[in-house]
Amino acid sequence: MKAFVFPGQGAQFTGMGKELYENNEQAKGMFETANDILGFKITDIMFEGSADDLKQTNVTQPAVFIHSVVLASQAENFSPDMVAGHSLGEFSALVANKTLTFEDGLKLVSQRAQAMQKACKKNPSTMAAVLGLEDAAVEEVCAAIDGVVVAANYNCPGQLVISGSNEAVAEACVKLKEAGAKRALPLAVGGAFHSPLMESAQVELEAAIKETTFSTPICPVYQNVNAQPASDIEVIKTNLIAQLTAPVKWTQSVQQMVTDGATEFVECGPGKVLQGLVKKIASGVEVSGVS
Repeated sequence: MKAFVFPGQGAQFTGMGKELYENNEQAKGMFETANDILGFKITDIMFEGSADDLKQTNVTQPAVFIHSVVLASQAENFSPDMVAGHSLGEFSALVANKTLTFEDGLKLVSQRAQAMQKACKKNPSTMAAVLGLEDAAVEEVCAAIDGVVVAANYNCPGQLVISGSNEAVAEACVKLKEAGAKRALPLAVGGAFHSPLMESAQVELEAAIKETTFSTPICPVYQNVNAQPASDIEVIKTNLIAQLTAPVKWTQSVQQMVTDGATEFVECGPGKVLQGLVKKIASGVEVSGVS
């Protein structure tokens, strides 16, 4: 069985999608539709912008989404048996399995990005990558610290991202190194994604999701919040809303997909981050990319 997986924030690079735009009329039309929906020429930033331009949350999230979905639309014999996306990538996955239209997915991603940016300004906060510790050990250290700091991204065995207030994350990094972590490094991100500090963004996203049409998918989506397959529209919506303040269970999602029969994983989007993570989580499966 073939699983298509879609990357999240951090996979962006200058020039992403430019070749597709210049050499494929259908792809060009999708990019121009995106410019119209967003009200600014995101293609200029994607194709020519600096790394700093691309790092702004309200640019990064739509850019990665657009690139991923356009790639999927151009992939030969695109017939997924299952899909999943890392954080933002879950929206790309939901377009790929026909739960959302490209246009509606982009509107939601844009609203999500703006809501998250507002939440970041309201609560100065950050994230940090922790390498070389068992998940349970990281969770234990975080639980013992005063203030908000939680496990946010279960990326692969031995690689977990924590999220929370600046002070609590800094304290956690010290304690995690003392507990044996090889590294505990603050990340250059706008705020504490996938933590309780995103609650205000979650309220905005919930309102937007409730106004959006969701259709029955052509295959299950394995969702971040519980690493389980979902095909029921109401379940998908509930999980998508919960995702902003809940951890991304990527390790568990890939393991569950393999348990359910996935033998081939295809990453669809900028970069190769997910291909690397899948190889670390599930040895013996075929891994490739559409880029």
